[in-house]
Amino acid sequence: MNKVKALISGVALSVALATSALAAGVDINASSTGLALQGYDPVAYFTAGEPTKGSYKITAVYNDATYRFASEENKAQFEANPEAYAPAYGGYCAFGTAMGFKFDGDPNHWKIVDDKLYLNLSQDIQARWEGDIPGFINSADTNWTDIADKTPEELQAQ
Repeated sequence: MNKVKALISGVALSVALATSALAAGVDINASSTGLALQGYDPVAYFTAGEPTKGSYKITAVYNDATYRFASEENKAQFEANPEAYAPAYGGYCAFGTAMGFKFDGDPNHWKIVDDKLYLNLSQDIQARWEGDIPGFINSADTNWTDIADKTPEELQAQ
């Protein structure tokens, strides 16, 4: 009987996560299960100063995406002000957004600028982005209003 309950719970969780991923829409860079930041703790960038994997046991949902946290304290901070910790452009690459595209943001290539977390696709892309951070943020902010509701594939087909 316990195995059946565990199986049902697992199926229910899978359905909930899949539904969350679909509900997250295209403005959040989340996995097919709705997981944001590839499971990294968004608060840890600000508190620990480095990418830190979150625990599957400590989660919160924001904008229909699931965020993981390394501690209950980080979760509480996030829940108190999710906008302060959620990555810019839904976690898509900041340089790509400046160019009008949506590419995966790699949680290991990041920078906090004016108290906002930005991700980039790769080390090389981040180096280019760092060549004119204010200019690229300005371009990305402008582009985001036009591309937030489009899929990455739609943007590449244009």
